[in-house]
Amino acid sequence: LRTISVGFWFGDGMAGAIDFSHVEHYVGGDQGIIRDVLALFSDQARTVLPTLDPAGPVDQWRNAAHSLKGSALGIGAMDLASACGDAEAAREASVEQKTAARVRIADCLGAVLADIAVYTGR
Repeated sequence: LRTISVGFWFGDGMAGAIDFSHVEHYVGGDQGIIRDVLALFSDQARTVLPTLDPAGPVDQWRNAAHSLKGSALGIGAMDLASACGDAEAAREASVEQKTAARVRIADCLGAVLADIAVYTGR
């Protein structure tokens, strides 16, 4: 059985921040499960992002970046995962560097959430 990626059906309406074929593959194309996974990701991301505080404790920064990275990898949001991985590695960086890393994460996350909104809104 071949799974057809969401991009095939929805075309240019996506930002391309998620490789939907990744999540589709792991759940056998079950749209109900995909929607549940995307909703869980969205909820978790909105909870984790505020804890990614450039001036906060180093462990809190690392844990937040690590958590969001794992979730991003799970849904195929590779650019977001990369940004989180870089932030995780920069746990000892200056507040200014961490602020720049957080902006990058927020930008990537915005694109991911936009793709999720398009996917789940159709």
